[in-house]
Amino acid sequence: MDLYEYQARDLFEKHGVPVLQGIVATTPEEAKAAAEKIGGVVVVKAQVKVGGRGKAGGVKVAKTADEAYEHASAILGMDIKGHTVHKVMIAQGADIAREFYFSVLLDRANRNYLAMCSVDGGMEIEQLAVERPDALARVAVDPTVGIDAAKAAEIVSTAGFDAETAPQVEAAIIKLWDVFTKEDATLVEVNPLVATGDGTILALDGKVSLDDNASEFRHPDHEALEDKAAENPLEAKAKANGLNYVKLDGQVGIIGNGAGLVMSTLDVVAYAGENHGNVKPANFLDIGGGASAEVMANGLDVILGDDQVKSVFVNVFGGITACDAVANGIVKALEILGDKATKPIVVRLDGNNVVEGREILASANNPLVTMVETMDGGADKAAELANA
Repeated sequence: MDLYEYQARDLFEKHGVPVLQGIVATTPEEAKAAAEKIGGVVVVKAQVKVGGRGKAGGVKVAKTADEAYEHASAILGMDIKGHTVHKVMIAQGADIAREFYFSVLLDRANRNYLAMCSVDGGMEIEQLAVERPDALARVAVDPTVGIDAAKAAEIVSTAGFDAETAPQVEAAIIKLWDVFTKEDATLVEVNPLVATGDGTILALDGKVSLDDNASEFRHPDHEALEDKAAENPLEAKAKANGLNYVKLDGQVGIIGNGAGLVMSTLDVVAYAGENHGNVKPANFLDIGGGASAEVMANGLDVILGDDQVKSVFVNVFGGITACDAVANGIVKALEILGDKATKPIVVRLDGNNVVEGREILASANNPLVTMVETMDGGADKAAELANA
């Protein structure tokens, strides 16, 4: 779960990371009141989960409360890279002397954590990494040790901070590590981390991604951070039913058992689609090992509720859950859905009890269901039907 900047700021404050005051507003009137409460120069910042806000005009300095009102009026409702601005944060202004960069993230490729730090902050880190790779320090972090005082000193030294600034930056990094570990994050990024005119270190902007799997049982308070209004309704429906579903921009709905098989199915459907109007997979949906009638019905209900979907490919390899159980699940699911099921469904079964499973589907003789014997054949048929 990606957080808005104001949510990241609040988590930083919770764990002792130095931040400035910030108040969220959803109307120009609220923005003006927030600016009056904070006093002095403020910054009106669009709250969207995408970078490039400043370049898009979503970050404006306001010297008065009336200016904050005007800027909020212009920013609220703005479209920034496909994201509509519904909230702004009125942030306290800062006397910025220097800008730095720091992040810590989950490095899946190397199975550890990675800290990145630079004395050149404020610009897009991707641009810095390409144009001046030596300016971005990359320091591996052992998960069993984490970022203690020694590791923080190593990060700051590698990044090239001067002796006067280094101690404060090290202290901030240790606090940011607390945010990362105690909130079960996969990314904590500050750009910019700044030094003010009097030498104070502050986190002026924050990006935090939380691990949903940890949030569900270790952080019940994280539920309040979810922006349900911005969540894809199909993904929300799938989540409510305990389904592993991700919406994609395609026409062939996919259901499979096992993440590896589903990923392979996406590739095969995309390849087959090149011969049928370039149709593409519409989703990732893994029903896991339990393909009961209820699970199958919930899965089909989500996929068939996607207006983009023109056909469905059910690709199951029977293992612990045998093919006959899957076939019964499909038959009963279609009975449960009734008139809600209107799109063609291609089914490929293989593995444990495949003969029995195919016989069950054949006996049911549902006009929506087409059986195929191979994964490639199923992908081709589903793509053909989607393009018909």
